[in-house]
Amino acid sequence: MSTIVSVDVSDVRFPTSQSLDGSDAMNPDPDYSAAYLVVRTDAGDGHEGHGFVFTIGRGNDVQLAAIGAVAEHIVGREVEPLLDDMGAASAELIGDSQLRWLGPEKGVMHMAIGAVVNALWDLKAKRAGMPLWQLLARMSPEELVSLVDFRYLSDALTRDEALAILRAAEPGKAEREAQLLESGFPAYTTTPGWLGYSDEKLARLCREAMADGFTQIKLKVGADLDDDIRRFRIAREVCGPDFPIAIDANQRWDVQAAIDWVQALAEFRPHWVEEPTSPDDVLGHAAIARGIAPIPVATGEHVQNRVVFKQLMQADAISFVQIDATRVGGVNENVAILLLAAKFGLPVCPHAGGVGLCEAVQHLSMLDFVAVAGTREGRVIEFVDHLHEHFVTPTVIEGGAYRAPLTPGAGTEMLAESVRDYTWTGAHRVATAAG
Repeated sequence: MSTIVSVDVSDVRFPTSQSLDGSDAMNPDPDYSAAYLVVRTDAGDGHEGHGFVFTIGRGNDVQLAAIGAVAEHIVGREVEPLLDDMGAASAELIGDSQLRWLGPEKGVMHMAIGAVVNALWDLKAKRAGMPLWQLLARMSPEELVSLVDFRYLSDALTRDEALAILRAAEPGKAEREAQLLESGFPAYTTTPGWLGYSDEKLARLCREAMADGFTQIKLKVGADLDDDIRRFRIAREVCGPDFPIAIDANQRWDVQAAIDWVQALAEFRPHWVEEPTSPDDVLGHAAIARGIAPIPVATGEHVQNRVVFKQLMQADAISFVQIDATRVGGVNENVAILLLAAKFGLPVCPHAGGVGLCEAVQHLSMLDFVAVAGTREGRVIEFVDHLHEHFVTPTVIEGGAYRAPLTPGAGTEMLAESVRDYTWTGAHRVATAAG
């Protein structure tokens, strides 16, 4: 038996606000950041578990404090029993009643739990010698179902229904894994769409996206309607009349404002409208979906847990499910959301970008294709060309598709020098890093 000897945390921040990368209607000056942790053991095999929570600057220290509180549960524990039953490990961390009180199962504390759970999965996959997507996809239906907490879900998805979904996907798993290794998973790019970019930069990046093989792009909207109309017209002229262009309001609107605004953009045929209102407003999303039909609604990057996802699906409030690798309680809860989406027949199109989100969430979509939904039809993973160079196994995009990673682990390990160089010590340090 080996023991977890420490969980080390780092406050990593990149000064992306200086170039307006990531700028949108609600977040005009983000500094893309990671509350980053490393789980270390005394096994002597060189394997560590790496995880993080993505933030946009201030508040990263608060997230680190939450991770520290969760980490106390695993330091000094034997590694093997934790990794052998990840369903129980996740349930134990979520079940700390005093920490759970701060949610329950939402917000800063739930994200911290997700970071620790994800770091344990990274360690488990490294020990198994497989990338996380492959480790998960090769599990039996019974093993995958054992990861899921069905409390609060059984009115929409029972354990038996989840087993049936996974068993139905078993035929052809090997063939789909081979297809994934050969051709990857479709991507779309948000790189052209940030609000802080000039019209000339928007047009250039649209042309480059198409040249790079992407078959969908996304534009940020919601700050000024006239600007949105002008920018959407530019993108449509560059990309052509039938090219899928999604729009993302980042929670900017009230319900009626969302309906009115999207209707004003309808002539440009949005592929979907993302986060049109508060991520907690299930009935608001349902009203918007009815009010802008047939334009679809997408959301999920700020949906706080499996329960809200369940309600969005039950209410016919969304057409695209946008999971996030670090918003909910880690891999386990995201497996539950994948199963819910399969039950309701909805495509999963994850949120990515940020710091490490592309590296992390690709594993979940690949699991979905191989072992849950069994299809890539109508499914894409977001891609944004930010900060990949800081990861040991950065995302690889070829021909507008994610190449399936082969390196063991979850893809969440940052380069030691990047952690060192961008650890936050105050405003002067960030200015120096930028220079």
